Amino acid sequence: MTGSGVTKQHTLGPPQAGYRSTGIPIVRREDFSDVTYLLELEHPLMARAARPGQFVIVMAREDGERIPLTIADFDREKGTITLVIQAVGKTTKEMQRDCLQGTEMVSVTGPMGEPSHISNPGKVVCVGGGLGVAPVFPQVRAFKEAGAYVIGVIGFREASLVFWEDKFRKYCDELIICTNDGSVGIRGLVTDGIETAIETHPDIAECLAIGPPVMMKACAETTRPHGIKTTVSLNPVMVDGTGMCGGCRVKLSDGMKFACVDGPEFDGHKVDFDDLMNRLHRFHKEERQAIEKWSDSCKAGM
Repeated sequence: MTGSGVTKQHTLGPPQAGYRSTGIPIVRREDFSDVTYLLELEHPLMARAARPGQFVIVMAREDGERIPLTIADFDREKGTITLVIQAVGKTTKEMQRDCLQGTEMVSVTGPMGEPSHISNPGKVVCVGGGLGVAPVFPQVRAFKEAGAYVIGVIGFREASLVFWEDKFRKYCDELIICTNDGSVGIRGLVTDGIETAIETHPDIAECLAIGPPVMMKACAETTRPHGIKTTVSLNPVMVDGTGMCGGCRVKLSDGMKFACVDGPEFDGHKVDFDDLMNRLHRFHKEERQAIEKWSDSCKAGM
């Protein structure tokens, strides 16, 4: 693995208060950084049903929040699915503390959403930025297995944050790593990696990009002048995951869609990213208050 980061394996620990004794077992936990961690869950039915591009809704505690997480990997032989999570909100921070190998999730619902449309377009660029590197991996593998020529572009802030390089090299015909500081790979953003790929391969037929909305918007604008079909995976505010609440609606140039049932993948050249980012900021005050309240309760319990 390129980079100086060291991953940590979490071994069996006692279940935390609030977790019940029956649920979805966590069979492996791995930390990629101080905020990014991996959970491998034992769920044979889910592993058999999962397809690239789909997501699950998890609830770690009986009294916890339901949150959508994209499936980062699945192993049908082992009967497991893998989630890669970033501790940015109250629930994901709580999960980082409590979801250890040997504990259990209360519920995992899915797989949900429409699977990725996988074919052999010839040459395809699969782009992942930061945490988006994990959920783009199933598509990389699927495109390669379909016979496509796969160019991977993955971006991180610095070398110590790089993860899954070996997994990507196994299925990518070419892999371009980008870091903001140039500590590994090329110095620059994933859009620079896309431009490098296009210069070398002007016959690229398709691009798939997963990452923060501002990154996916930049990827779509990079490919637009070249007429390259570009798909993005969106993760707007979501409540029920079945299309009933309308919270995850996404504005496209040709109408409104729901990410949970129509997506999460959409034509990146049709997405109104400004509207998407405005909606994602709608509950920042409440999210900040939830983190502060949880942090205070943790300090009080010390």
